[in-house]
Amino acid sequence: MQREQLADFLRRRREAIRPAEVGIADGPRRRTTGLRREEVAMLAGMSVDYVVRLEQGRSSQPSTQLLYSLARALRFSDDERNHLFHLAGHQPPPADGVARLARAGLVRMLDLLGDTPAMVITDLGEVLAQNRSSILLAGDHHRFTGDQRYLAYRWFTEPAGRSVHRPQDREHHSRQMVADLRAVAGRRPDDPEVTGLIDRMQAASPEFRQLWAEHEVGVRRADRKTLVHPTVGPILMDCETLVTPDLRQQLLVLTPADDDAREKLALVHVLGVEEFRTAQQLEVWS
Repeated sequence: MQREQLADFLRRRREAIRPAEVGIADGPRRRTTGLRREEVAMLAGMSVDYVVRLEQGRSSQPSTQLLYSLARALRFSDDERNHLFHLAGHQPPPADGVARLARAGLVRMLDLLGDTPAMVITDLGEVLAQNRSSILLAGDHHRFTGDQRYLAYRWFTEPAGRSVHRPQDREHHSRQMVADLRAVAGRRPDDPEVTGLIDRMQAASPEFRQLWAEHEVGVRRADRKTLVHPTVGPILMDCETLVTPDLRQQLLVLTPADDDAREKLALVHVLGVEEFRTAQQLEVWS
């Protein structure tokens, strides 16, 4: 581990990023053009103290998971991400492993979309990155581990998670997910990640097993769906899917389908800001 080089690299990259690039408002009291350490900590999901120790060359060796989080928070390119791994004393992820990391260009697109909900997902339905608007609308998907990372696995094994869709839409959504997964299995027939996930889903869900046996195939592209938000209720959204050339990652963009949806999405953003302010006040008084 090259502590001094790692510290210098992280500090310089933090100072080079403008807050607007990561969706943070550039307030009037800001004295630096780059990110603050506490902002990096928030974006990466780690403590401010650990970010300070990293930048001062006093930290223990960071895990690969922490490196992934830092690379995402600081909007690293693939080359910068590999350099980060080398400085921290780890081998960069292999080509297949990179598919588990959101491509740098797609992450930057998330930032540019602003208040338009968007996320980067793999062809197997693992959410790799979300912008703030997506989190406010559909919840934070970064907290899941193991097979729970996959949207389809959670859909078929945790019925409570289906509340985001109206009851009359759920069968259609189930068939969509299975048909899309069938298309992935056709493209990646010898991939143990794909075959293993399918085997585990068949063992865990009779519904999935039945739909899988019907051998329906259909790649998910543009769609219109109603998402049920716990506070503002149903929101009609148009979903556009942009895929990378190798079809391994997708940028899913959600836009309001009518005036009612636009008003409700704006309210979701307002409620999110109020909750953030409340959390800040609680932090001040705690």
